[in-house]
Amino acid sequence: MTKHDDDAAHTADKQRKIQSEQDQRDRNKPEGKQGQGKPAAQTGAREHAAPPLPSQHMEKPGLEKDMGLKPQFEAPAYKGSGKLEGLSAIITGGDSGIGRATAVLFAREGADVAIVYLQSHEDAEEVQRHVEAEGRRCKLIPGDVKDPEFCRKAVEQAVQAFGKLDILVNNAAFQEHAESLLDLTDERFDETMRTNVYGYFNMARAALPHLKEGSSIINTGSVTGLRGQPQLLDYSTTKGAIHAFTMSLAANLASQGIRVNAVAPGPVWTPLNPADQSPEQIKSFGGKTALGRPAQPEELSPAYVFLASPICSSYITGIVLPVTGSPG
Repeated sequence: MTKHDDDAAHTADKQRKIQSEQDQRDRNKPEGKQGQGKPAAQTGAREHAAPPLPSQHMEKPGLEKDMGLKPQFEAPAYKGSGKLEGLSAIITGGDSGIGRATAVLFAREGADVAIVYLQSHEDAEEVQRHVEAEGRRCKLIPGDVKDPEFCRKAVEQAVQAFGKLDILVNNAAFQEHAESLLDLTDERFDETMRTNVYGYFNMARAALPHLKEGSSIINTGSVTGLRGQPQLLDYSTTKGAIHAFTMSLAANLASQGIRVNAVAPGPVWTPLNPADQSPEQIKSFGGKTALGRPAQPEELSPAYVFLASPICSSYITGIVLPVTGSPG
């Protein structure tokens, strides 16, 4: 085992400890009534799951392979047209969820992809199979983005594998709900902040020397960073910070011809959520959006292609693109 493997294992243990403490608080809380969701709208190329969703609670960090209802990430109706032909990308948190779906579409559009992930080796290997099935190369790089040394080495490995780096997608995240600010220990706040904000900063700083005119950085923000969320105090704080970081870095790098943008998803069916919410709460996940359901990862990934591609978005930098299933 390398130092980075040890660090990743330590982080996974720490996140499970935070989850266990919150689960105990939830068990001690009186159960409230779950509201009835409105009918879901089916607006995609194929039907997507709507509440009631399967009742499941997963141990962090959550594995896509263990989800009772598998996220839809393959986007079978999406046809590639060379929008990223010959480019290479790093995607953090690329083993599952939005990161996985984005890796598949990046490959379909012609890019080689390096997947940075914490510890979910089986999930990462599944992504690798899909990327390679699209005819592109895939490099798996396990480790913890909180560690700046690991981030530097991850970028070096990607550049060695592909010969260059054109796109960075910062997507790795930690989320655990809390009913009260008093539940947020220093350790817990630090884990969320260092993963979600420091991790993005570390990766961007490590990647920058390898980026050039026409390159792109895409950060995953959140609707919680736009509107706030009362049970995600620390997570929402980090996402607001990511939006500000995106706009500031875009202005900073504009003269170098490097674009920086963010996608702000609403509720998305990924392992992050059943690894956070209770089995009862997860059944109605996404039901309060205007469309009455959560997004599937394949409904987010085209936005990342759009922002990554110099063919599509060469005059777009510093935006936070909401993909929330609701107006406003």
